[in-house]
Amino acid sequence: MGLGQKTGVLTVAAALAVLGTCWLAATPAVAEDIPAAAQQEAKDIWSMRCTTCHGASGHGDGAAAVAMNPKPRSFGDAEWQKSVTDAQIEQAILGGGPAIGKSPLMPPNPDLASKADVVKALRAMVRGFAQ
Repeated sequence: MGLGQKTGVLTVAAALAVLGTCWLAATPAVAEDIPAAAQQEAKDIWSMRCTTCHGASGHGDGAAAVAMNPKPRSFGDAEWQKSVTDAQIEQAILGGGPAIGKSPLMPPNPDLASKADVVKALRAMVRGFAQ
């Protein structure tokens, strides 16, 4: 292999390395290391506790939403997604509406305080509704 061929191979390898780095940087937050058991528990909690108001698709259209004032948050709202931090979402999950200055109709989930991975998984679900 001549020098030109070696340089071409190195250039392609360097380009692939840069592209790989960019791809990893663009990977969404849901790629966090959240154990499968915590993800499953979060799905179960969402189904049992959250869908009543926020709906199965997270758009604030659960069965109880009809009678609520204010209406539950739609997690599909891109502007809202940009306006809140992950920590704020987790605080709302743990402390309910009053913990973040919102409706007292959203109850707290103090039983999740010792389940950080489940809270992360719920937060990732909330973020996922915007996609």
